[in-house]
Amino acid sequence: MSRIGFIGTGHIAAPMVRFLAQRGHEITVSERNAKTAQALKASHAVSIAANQEVLDRSDIIFLCVRPHVASDIIQPLFFRGDHQVVSVMAGISLAALAELCAPATDLTMTIPLGYLEHGGCPLPACPDARLLKTLFAPENPVIEVAEEHAFNMHFAICAMVPGMLDLLDTGGRWLTDHTGDPDNALRYTRQVLTGFLAALPDGNAGQLGQERDALATEGTISLQMTQGLRDGGAHSTLRDTLSAIGDRLGGAT
Repeated sequence: MSRIGFIGTGHIAAPMVRFLAQRGHEITVSERNAKTAQALKASHAVSIAANQEVLDRSDIIFLCVRPHVASDIIQPLFFRGDHQVVSVMAGISLAALAELCAPATDLTMTIPLGYLEHGGCPLPACPDARLLKTLFAPENPVIEVAEEHAFNMHFAICAMVPGMLDLLDTGGRWLTDHTGDPDNALRYTRQVLTGFLAALPDGNAGQLGQERDALATEGTISLQMTQGLRDGGAHSTLRDTLSAIGDRLGGAT
C-alpha cells in the first residue's frame, strides 16, 4: 500500500480520499477545509497535518487547490525528488507544475469527478497513465493522453457537466409547470437521461450519433427536439463555448 498525501481537501479531493482509503492506502490530508478534513478523519481514519507535513509523510502527492491560489500554497513547500505528484488543477501547465514541485519530476495531471468513489469515472492522464491506473483502475477507466493541449480539451468537455445540469434543470422546471409536482418532475427528468446513458454498452466513436438517429426518426417528437435545438443554435453555441474554454486553458484550435 502507498503513503498518499492531499494538499487541498475539498469537493474534488474527498471522493478520491475515500476511494483510496477504502483500498488500504495510508492517507494524510491537509488542514485546508478543516470541516471536510475532520469528516474524512472520522469516517476513514485519515490523518490531518499541515501542508509541509503532508509532503513529509507521503510518497504520492495530490494537488487539489484552486488554480488561482496554487502558487501561493504550493511554492513555499519543499518537495522531494522521489515524490510522485498528481495535479487536478485546471489551467496549471506541466511547465508551471514542474517549477512549483521541483525537484520532483514524476508529474501527472488528471480530471476527477465526484462520483469517482463509486467507479465509472473516466480519468484522462497526461503525460503518463501508469500511476493513476495503479491507484484507480479498473473501477475507474484511465485514459492516457500524451499531449498537453489534448488533455486541456478534456477539461472543456468536463465543463459540459454543469451545462447539461442547467439544461436538465430547465426541462425539470418546465415539466413542473405542467404537472404541479416538482419532486417527481425532477426525478423523471433526471432518471430518463441517466438511465438511458447507464444502459449504453461501450461503443465506438459514432455510437452517440447512432443512438440519436435510432430515436430521432422521421415524424417523431425526438426528431422535432433535435431539429429545434440545432435550428436554435444550441450546437454552434456549444462548440463556440468549448473553444472559448479551450483557449482559456491553453489554446484551442
